[in-house]
Amino acid sequence: MILLCKKSEVPENGVLRVAPSGRKPLAVYNLGGEFYATDDRCSHGDARLSSGEVEGDLIICPLHFGSFDIRTGMAVDPPCSREIETFRVVADGDDLFLPPA
Repeated sequence: MILLCKKSEVPENGVLRVAPSGRKPLAVYNLGGEFYATDDRCSHGDARLSSGEVEGDLIICPLHFGSFDIRTGMAVDPPCSREIETFRVVADGDDLFLPPA
């Protein structure tokens, strides 16, 4: 398993950018104590989703203000139309891990 970060580093109802060793950057989310991870790059433009705003279970892209469902990666609001990749997150104590594929 690949260490992503500590639970305590991800703000409540917020997002944190992580760059695990040997992997592309990911956005890690804390939605009411449940943790999720997605690609950090918007599928519509070259923007870091981790720089966007979390609204409920959506991440709002900071470039064109489209949105994605954090849990599923589905594009919700235009101009975003292609989903983003999601990743399962495993918690062990205060540590968050990306399990093997």
